[in-house]
Amino acid sequence: MGWGVIESFGVGKKLRPVDYGAITTPSDMPTEDRLWEVHRELTAVVKTYRPDAASIEELFFNTNQKTGIIVAEARGVLILACRQGGVPIYEYTPLQIKGAVAGYGRADKQQVIRMVTTFLGLKEPPKPDDTADALAAAICHSFAGTSRLSEFYNRPTTMAGKIGQEGKGSRAVWASKLGNANAEVLARVERIEEKHREESRAEAENHSS
Repeated sequence: MGWGVIESFGVGKKLRPVDYGAITTPSDMPTEDRLWEVHRELTAVVKTYRPDAASIEELFFNTNQKTGIIVAEARGVLILACRQGGVPIYEYTPLQIKGAVAGYGRADKQQVIRMVTTFLGLKEPPKPDDTADALAAAICHSFAGTSRLSEFYNRPTTMAGKIGQEGKGSRAVWASKLGNANAEVLARVERIEEKHREESRAEAENHSS
C-alpha cells in the first residue's frame, strides 16, 4: 500500500513533497498479521506528519473478486487509522484522480506517474507504482480541497453508497451550491465522466454481443 504526504500552498501554487513510501508485507504472512502491520505503519505516518486531510481512492471492484476483497480489507485499515488519528477523510474515484492529475480520466499509469513527478518536482518517478497512486490522490485533493469541489465530490450518492449529509443524492442539486467560481472545472469533470460512462456502456455492449 502506497502513502504520500505533500504540502499545498493554494490553487496554482507549487506543491511540496514532504515524504512518501509504501507499506509492504510478506505474501506468506497471515492476513490478520498483514493488516495489523499496515495499521501499525499507517498510524506511525499519521502521528509523525499530522496531516490536515486524507485523500483516499474509492474502491472499484473489477472481475477479480478475491483481489477486490483484499483491497477492501486494507482500505478499511487505512480509514480506521485516519479516523483514530482525527484526520478528515475525502474520497475520490480513479477517474477524478486521473482527471485532476493528468487532465484525462482514462489516462494510463505512466501518464499519471509522469505528471506526479512533474507536479512535485521530483528528480525521479516515485516507486513503487502504489506510491505514485497515493501521491496522485493527494494532489487531486490539493486541487479540489482548496475549493468547494471536495464537497461536491464527497456529498452525493456514489457507487460506495454514500449519501450527502443533507440527503441530496443528485449531483446537479449539490453542484448548484458550488458557485460560479468552479463552474468551468465542474463542467470539465462532468464531460470527462460522461465520456467514461459512454465508453463503459460501449464496452459492455461489445462483450454481450
